[in-house]
Amino acid sequence: MLLTLVIAYLLVTIAIGLVAAKRVKSSADFAIAGRHLPLAMIVTTTFATWFGSETVLGIPAKFVNSGLNGVVEDPFGAGSCLILVGLFFAGKLYRMNLLTISDYYRERYGRSVEVICSIIIMVSYLGWVSAQVTALGLVFNLLSDGAISMPLGMTIGVVSVLAYTLFGGMWSVAITDFMQMIILVVGLTTLAVFAGHQAGGADKVLALAVSQDLFKFLPEPNMKDILFFVAAAITIMFGSIPQQDVFQRVMSANSLNAATKGPLIGGICYILFAFVPMFLVVSALIIMPDQAAQLIQEDPQKVLPTLVMTQMPFVMQVLFFGALLSAIKSCASATLLAPSVTFTENIWRQFFPHQGDQQSLLAMRVTVLVFSALVLLYAIQMQGSSIYEMVSGAYQVTLVGAFIPLLFGLYWAKATTQGALLSITLGLLTWLFLLMTPAGEEFPAQLAGVLASLAGMLLGSLAPQLLKNKHGAHHVLQGTHL
Repeated sequence: MLLTLVIAYLLVTIAIGLVAAKRVKSSADFAIAGRHLPLAMIVTTTFATWFGSETVLGIPAKFVNSGLNGVVEDPFGAGSCLILVGLFFAGKLYRMNLLTISDYYRERYGRSVEVICSIIIMVSYLGWVSAQVTALGLVFNLLSDGAISMPLGMTIGVVSVLAYTLFGGMWSVAITDFMQMIILVVGLTTLAVFAGHQAGGADKVLALAVSQDLFKFLPEPNMKDILFFVAAAITIMFGSIPQQDVFQRVMSANSLNAATKGPLIGGICYILFAFVPMFLVVSALIIMPDQAAQLIQEDPQKVLPTLVMTQMPFVMQVLFFGALLSAIKSCASATLLAPSVTFTENIWRQFFPHQGDQQSLLAMRVTVLVFSALVLLYAIQMQGSSIYEMVSGAYQVTLVGAFIPLLFGLYWAKATTQGALLSITLGLLTWLFLLMTPAGEEFPAQLAGVLASLAGMLLGSLAPQLLKNKHGAHHVLQGTHL
């Protein structure tokens, strides 16, 4: 019965998405909803993009093992990213009237930086979308009591998301996000109230969390722990700023006010609401202590679904899986669309500069289809990986490769193309070196990468200027001497 209702829910979201697809007449409609979305929809679609499988399944799993210190990356870093976008990036980028974030790199640094950053951004999405696909497989596997295998569940999930994203692009994503966020917030809030009551009151749940030191946020006062804490905090906080999905939401706004306030409000709501799944997982420790302890050892991602399936009435099960699917689908649709638009606009168009708008629209849709197939294969291959780790790993590549050129391009007039290229090269090489050697266990690879990227930007931009000035001064001295 529960599986039937879930499938019915999937069909309803597909129908809504397909109705929204009728608004798509051009590539701008497909990519950024023709810049027609009001503030309320910018808030829900930014919130929805962030609130994915890792928030409902991954964050509680990390929290119950490591406390707040273990989830500094997400939700704290991830929510802070949206707040920073609203405060420092949205206004400047919105005024430029671009279609993709990679268009900015072309305008500021030229074609070579545009293509390299486009590839970096596209690669980063593999891990993120795969995490959502893995979660969809897990849902179908649990609901069918193992009758639907993980790979088959993943395939069903991808097809259901693809059904409306392929035709409606950003319009379908935004409208389905709006509906799915209402279901998510209502569903998880009701569950939290019910679970708190089952556990003997919210005060009992909070008391248990305090007794187990789960609210400890800051690292141990030694250099290594502090460095890894800072590295975890900046991974999504900075690494997700140069991402196409965030940029699409900013550019889809119908006004500068909506573009700047939308991510800001969405980020604050995300951090606050991410505490609900954490509250639920601590409730599980009281409601089913033995089962929860065993699952924490085996696969902590299954604690919440198991709590709902074994301890709660049917209505609560419907609410939970409705909320979970809403979270996953809204996140997956956004992250399938973003790299596809980037590829079409910033790489494909290089080879076909004179193609018409309808041909661009077709190319975007074909790319969504191809990327979905690649993600599905990658997710099946990565079975067994932690959803939380897949998401956090996805952002490291944009942090070390694309963040510094974006930040300095917007805020430092002396940033040059040579600086951007050296920044990207040093950032990626340093990060990869530490990832592949034991040095990465002593110093966080992504922190080393972003510091190297910063050094590359300063050196690449200033060194030629200093040499030129020195050379000019030398000539002046020679002329004076003569």
